[in-house]
Amino acid sequence: MNYSHFGSKFTQPNGITQLMEDLGNAKNSNNPNLVMLGGGNPASVPQVNTAFINELNHLVKNNKIAQIMGLYDGPTGNDEFRAALANQLTQEYAWNLTASNIALGNGSQANFFILFNLFAGKMADGSHKKVLFPLAPEYVGYADQGLTDDMFVAIKPEIEILNTPNGSKQFKYVIDFDAVKAVLANDNSISALCVSRPTNPTGNVITDDEVHQLDLLAKQYNIPLIIDNAYGDPFPGCIYTDANLTWNSNIILCMSLSKLGLPGLRTGIVVANNEIIKAISRVNGAMVLSPNSFGPSLVTRLIKDNELLPLCKNTILPFYKNKAQVAVSLFDEIFDDLPVYLHKVEGAFFMWLWFKDSKITSEQLYQKLKKQDVYIIPGHNFFIGIEDSWEHKHQCVRINYATDEATLKKGLEAIKTLIM
Repeated sequence: MNYSHFGSKFTQPNGITQLMEDLGNAKNSNNPNLVMLGGGNPASVPQVNTAFINELNHLVKNNKIAQIMGLYDGPTGNDEFRAALANQLTQEYAWNLTASNIALGNGSQANFFILFNLFAGKMADGSHKKVLFPLAPEYVGYADQGLTDDMFVAIKPEIEILNTPNGSKQFKYVIDFDAVKAVLANDNSISALCVSRPTNPTGNVITDDEVHQLDLLAKQYNIPLIIDNAYGDPFPGCIYTDANLTWNSNIILCMSLSKLGLPGLRTGIVVANNEIIKAISRVNGAMVLSPNSFGPSLVTRLIKDNELLPLCKNTILPFYKNKAQVAVSLFDEIFDDLPVYLHKVEGAFFMWLWFKDSKITSEQLYQKLKKQDVYIIPGHNFFIGIEDSWEHKHQCVRINYATDEATLKKGLEAIKTLIM
């Protein structure tokens, strides 16, 4: 086919499509021995599922389903949900928000496509702008979002080997602020900063001080700071360390209903100043008419009646925190005698393994495991904007531990046999 530039760019093989194809194949597989550790799918939490089923029954009983399915919302998304969320965030964090500070989209992926291309790429004056990731690795789904090439710049992290009480081999990525400042000072093409917190793929939660420093730098250079908060507070609240959520008119805070347990309902949320919300609304209108109604409708009453946050704090957080503890214990047991390091698990539900002296690359490991029906995600896809020659980039893999202990152990043991 003779595709346009757009068609040629977006039909190329890429990391996020590979991830989603693996997820789809696993979902439709009848193989009882398949070990799926590669996707970003949340776990099925019985108490949470029950809450959503009860809410669905409530909507049916009150004759609201026909309205949800049969009428368009506006291009900014469901007004009742937006107002309820603005009120909740104002009560929780004293941000003084209104519905005009919130826009919805068909999942975070769609929202980031809009945001990145609003701020970067070919500009009206003919210049070319870029988004800076101050901490690599970053979410694989960002990599192919740009309508133009060369839209992303990333900074290599500082790698700190941690001293843990039990001798667990752990490390943590830390922002190299000297390098961030040097890029901002010398490259006037940077038009936005973007960081995920907790970070997908590593489970890293950058500190409050790091967020504050990024916010100050963004304001200094008159560019927005985009924070991907898909796994963070207030929902689903998968953070296992001390961290405070922050927002101001220069921060674009992105949230999601997916990690609550509703990935199929595709509801992404943007909290930003009114000018940015209006821009998102206009792009939504052109691209999709209006965002999905079902996800917002399912959780609006839970927000209004103050049931959603207790569900997150009392059920979702302890559920994943326990899984994180199990994952670390299994790592310590299985890789005790090998030069394998685990990024400190501070949030989300991913293990990020670093095979420090491995003779096999993460892509080779991925392909070998796939033949054994074990699915992980090779790490090089997450180092967006980092030169391919950096050895560390090819020594890491991401594993989703939001599964049962037996499946996780089987997958980790399969990895061990291939890297020894």
